[in-house]
Amino acid sequence: MIHHGLPRLFAIAVLTGAVLISNIARAGELIVFAAASLKNGLDDAVARYEKKTGDSIALSYAGSSGLARQIEQGAPADIFFSADIEWMNYLDRNGLIETDSRVSLLGNEIVLVAPTNSDAKIEIGPDMDIADLLGTDGRLAMGDFNAVPAGLYAKAALEFYDVWDTLVDRVVQTENVRVALAFVAGGEAPLGIVYATDAAAEPAVTIIDTFPADSHEPIRYPIALIAGNDNPAAAAFLEYLKSPDARPAFAKQGFNFLDPESRG
Repeated sequence: MIHHGLPRLFAIAVLTGAVLISNIARAGELIVFAAASLKNGLDDAVARYEKKTGDSIALSYAGSSGLARQIEQGAPADIFFSADIEWMNYLDRNGLIETDSRVSLLGNEIVLVAPTNSDAKIEIGPDMDIADLLGTDGRLAMGDFNAVPAGLYAKAALEFYDVWDTLVDRVVQTENVRVALAFVAGGEAPLGIVYATDAAAEPAVTIIDTFPADSHEPIRYPIALIAGNDNPAAAAFLEYLKSPDARPAFAKQGFNFLDPESRG
């Protein structure tokens, strides 16, 4: 969802979203639906795995909410890797994942970012005035705060510091966090709230400050096999992602690697 007064931003969102969504896999390929914020780390992990095993993996990236809805509608996925517990819970309640395969694999943080040429400075806390930092016409880019996990975390953090009401009308909502990142990187929005790993992957933005962990729910990335999965490669790839062999790909992007036996 994009603010109606920003057609140029809408065009960027459409283009960026199209890049993040991979083509549906060829017959016989393992298909992984994954949150957009996982792209750099998961691309690296998949490249390592394919080189090691010779298996072929197709990746489709988007917001966790959109991917969960696609799975609900019968999209041909073998694995769902979400940026949000609730969307995994949603599929679980509807019998659409293999519950026993579900684990919370990664952790993350959310940060306030600006373009690298910005001189914006603020310390996140009770006395911060992000609205003033935005200026007269500036917008705050973040994921859709009704559905996209990064947007939900951002809204919760801003509510925690009692500044949400001053910002809600200044927010540009996007279909996934990487689109919000692109708005800031391209100078279309002076500020954005994204995952720390997204900011680390984009040299055109700088981190102003990190939101404390107690300002929002813990950020965890659950992964699970899709219910009724009969692709023998799916369980093997999931075990690889839980193993120490996969850790460098995600650690390089700044993810925290959680206990691989953690349910969530």
